[in-house]
Amino acid sequence: MSAVLQAQQGFEPMGEPDLDPVIEIEQHIYAFPWTRGNFRDSIRAGYSCWVCRSGADLLGYAVLMLAAGEAHLLNLTIGSKFQRRGHGSRLLEHLVRTAREYRARVLFLEVRPSNVAGLELYARHGFRQIGVRRDYYPAQGGRESALVLALEF
Repeated sequence: MSAVLQAQQGFEPMGEPDLDPVIEIEQHIYAFPWTRGNFRDSIRAGYSCWVCRSGADLLGYAVLMLAAGEAHLLNLTIGSKFQRRGHGSRLLEHLVRTAREYRARVLFLEVRPSNVAGLELYARHGFRQIGVRRDYYPAQGGRESALVLALEF
């Protein structure tokens, strides 16, 4: 009998060399993707930017802003071929740990009401809706509101 070794999922700080695969995933997943400049500016501003890897595969990425005792999740994305395998949960758990280590009291995020998978993920991790930002996201034929969620520590 032989054992098959699985590559471990790990998290690394996002750097400019990661931007090509990050942009490739971003453009594949979203109708209104972040730009290379959005990611580059986030890295340069010192935001907590992460990539999630398993072996040579870049599974996903996240951008977390930490300031004034708060954390704000700006982007969390898992590539389409890696979704529904727990990678998003593990990346979110990493971000929650990061926010707690920073001594944030609350972690905020916005999510589209149409993002059912995202809403389910955040609910499983204890986020609750605290508000709505009207016409927050660009959408086909206009704008879509955002649900504002929070996880208090």
